[in-house]
Amino acid sequence: MTDATLDVDGRAVPFSHPDKVLFPDDGLTKTDLADYYRRVAPVMLPHLAERPLTLHRFPDGIGADGFYQQNRSDHFPDWLPGRRLDHGGDTGEVHHILCQRPADLVYLAGQGTLTLHAWLSHADRPRRPDQLVFDLDPPGDDFEPVRQAARQVRDALRQAGLTPFLKTTGSRGLHVVAPLKPVADFDWVRRACRRLSDHLAARHPDQLTTEQRKNKRRGRLYLDIQRNAFGQTAVAPYAVRARPGAPVATPLDWHELDDPALGPRRYTLGNLFRRLGQKDDPWAGMARHAADPAVLENALEEWDQG
Repeated sequence: MTDATLDVDGRAVPFSHPDKVLFPDDGLTKTDLADYYRRVAPVMLPHLAERPLTLHRFPDGIGADGFYQQNRSDHFPDWLPGRRLDHGGDTGEVHHILCQRPADLVYLAGQGTLTLHAWLSHADRPRRPDQLVFDLDPPGDDFEPVRQAARQVRDALRQAGLTPFLKTTGSRGLHVVAPLKPVADFDWVRRACRRLSDHLAARHPDQLTTEQRKNKRRGRLYLDIQRNAFGQTAVAPYAVRARPGAPVATPLDWHELDDPALGPRRYTLGNLFRRLGQKDDPWAGMARHAADPAVLENALEEWDQG
């Protein structure tokens, strides 16, 4: 079977090569991927609403090369939402892809889109982030330093008056994310994250570093704040990753960090719905906890003087 049309909530979604295998080690097909995104849509879509996306596409499966795409393809249907944003400089205007409805997710899965990466700002205020993120990957094979760093970042953000949230990336590590009121620009937020990282590295000099050069880290975990910039993205909650087993970036409750079985690829396309059947989305209503960046600024000033 090479072509099909799927009815997704009354929308006719073109869907080619439904039997194409995307995860060869697991036998998972394009249909399996589309079924996953259709089912997860109710919890995933609130995290994507009005956020420009970058797609990670693997039309021939993860055994072949994939590619990233942020500019909306001309052949995408008119009903798939998008927003034109001016990046300035050499980039100029980009027609970004948005994802608002289950049909949008299913269509993108049909295009071989495994992973959706979302901006930290909304399309109507693209230069004013409403989230900040710390990207924590292990310095070696041991996951324990990531757990510890996540706790340390969490505690510092709470001390600064923010409400941190936790997510596996489905790849190597964890993301710690805090919602913000969208009043400061990316440059301000990135500087604030850098200052907070400097304080954390000073508090835990044997465990954490802000050194970007790997040969300078000496086994310490790097506090990566590079995603806090205009046009940068973070893997979207509940997005599938291009790895064997089809791991899924999964929001967590903080107490789950204490589970010795936790790893960055703990949840997958195959077991995620068992989890969602037992607990609600830990990130539901995150925006209600958005803090004014001035709260963070005041805390940083106190720490600088302290």
